[in-house]
Amino acid sequence: MSAPAITPVFVRLKLSLLRNGLRQSGGRKAAYITSAVFALLFAALQLIGLIALRGHAHAESVVVLAVAVLGLGWAVMPLFFPSGDETLDPTRLVMLPLRPRPLVRALLTASLVGIGPLFTLCLLVGSVVAVARGGAAFAVGAVAVVLALLVCVALARAVAAANVRLLTSRKGRDLAVLSGLVIAIGAQIVNFGAQRLGASGLGELDPAAEVLQWVPPASAIGAVHAVSEGSYGPAVAQLALSAGALVALLALWSRHLTRLMTSPDGSTLPSAESAAKERSSTGLARLLPAGRTGTVMDRSLRYVWRDPKTKAAWVTSLAIGLIVPVFNAWQGTGSVYFACFAAGMLGIQMYNQFGQDTSAFWMVAMTISSARDAYVELCARAYALLLITLPYATLVTVLTTAMLGDWRRLPEALGLSFALLGAMLATGAWTSARFPYSIPQEGYKNVAPGQTGLAWISIFGGMMAAALLCAPVIALTIWLNVSADGDDWTWLLLPAGTAYGAVLTAAGLKLAAPRTARRLPEILAAVSKG
Repeated sequence: MSAPAITPVFVRLKLSLLRNGLRQSGGRKAAYITSAVFALLFAALQLIGLIALRGHAHAESVVVLAVAVLGLGWAVMPLFFPSGDETLDPTRLVMLPLRPRPLVRALLTASLVGIGPLFTLCLLVGSVVAVARGGAAFAVGAVAVVLALLVCVALARAVAAANVRLLTSRKGRDLAVLSGLVIAIGAQIVNFGAQRLGASGLGELDPAAEVLQWVPPASAIGAVHAVSEGSYGPAVAQLALSAGALVALLALWSRHLTRLMTSPDGSTLPSAESAAKERSSTGLARLLPAGRTGTVMDRSLRYVWRDPKTKAAWVTSLAIGLIVPVFNAWQGTGSVYFACFAAGMLGIQMYNQFGQDTSAFWMVAMTISSARDAYVELCARAYALLLITLPYATLVTVLTTAMLGDWRRLPEALGLSFALLGAMLATGAWTSARFPYSIPQEGYKNVAPGQTGLAWISIFGGMMAAALLCAPVIALTIWLNVSADGDDWTWLLLPAGTAYGAVLTAAGLKLAAPRTARRLPEILAAVSKG
């Protein structure tokens, strides 16, 4: 007697998971319905736009790149949104008597149920309509749509299966916070690409499309265009590439499933060797000052390296602080002064210093009994930030200057950067004591409910105050640049800006210390909320 088919069971399971998830709360149901409506609306508009592209000289380049980016999105989706689909975790099925091949077939079919596959289907159909000409091209297009859709879904499943031990652990889920970095960098790249296309036209896409049309799943769409052009040999090769990629991904997925369901989970058990190495290694701590200053600096740097949300904030600031000046310099439209963006982005990390500690701040509060203790604590946190920020801001400024070839303005750009950094350290220390707020450790929110106003006042109010504090250096820079003999003295802006930033930092820390000591109970209550 043959075993019953499990594919319909898994499809019903997927539908039940979706339905029961929506029953948990009205807010979740509203969020899901709203996101579904917007996604489907965007998919419909995208489909109409691709159909309107039909007959355009560069239609193939647009759709090939779109499908390639879509495939990349499917590949990274499980890494950044592991909780978006509960069926991505096959370890929940380890106790069931299921063989890998039927399980792969059932999971692949179930994966086609959802908003993501429907969105992908709309884009693929629009891409085929945009480039297909003739009955043969549309016939190949029907095959290409199925192949490309299956490749995308199988790619996501294979990536999820390969990393499921990480993704289902606490640290793995915390890595999803880094999705903000991907969005931030992606936005800058899209902005840069849009500016280039606006200046040069869609023809700029042709070289990239020539390569990507041979990379699955974009190769399936490339086959449709090849048939439209009468190139049947390349079309067969491109379809074969997509089919081969699908077979390879299914085989890889099946192998990972077999290993997951037959091997124990040791991902959370560190080896004795790694544990001993962790205990014996002191690293940077050996180079830090002795006493409370070195201890606080070490703790702050460990937060940057180990705490997911702190790490995400730092990595995002480092990336954007480099991308904005470098990309503008690359386009030839930038300025040396754009390098100040690096110092500004990293200076934000001084804001809400105690909120970064969350409820663990009570251990820090127990060690602060006077304004002197608070001053040493704030100074050490500022030193830890400067340890990264000063060399980084210098590097970005030198790199931007080199790309623009405007070495004469390097001293004044560095002076402005250091002055801005000092102003942000000063205002950040003060607002950390005056407007602290909690950062939830779970989920994607960076502000606890009810504290959004405090966050806005702390960050944006502090940034405006920092800009005002930098006004003397900005005014001096303008005066030297418009003065007849000013070019001979612009080098003074480097020592002047550095000294001014140091004075602002010292003054801000001095003013913030007594307030911090007096408001310890209020700060502890604020940062422990949520």
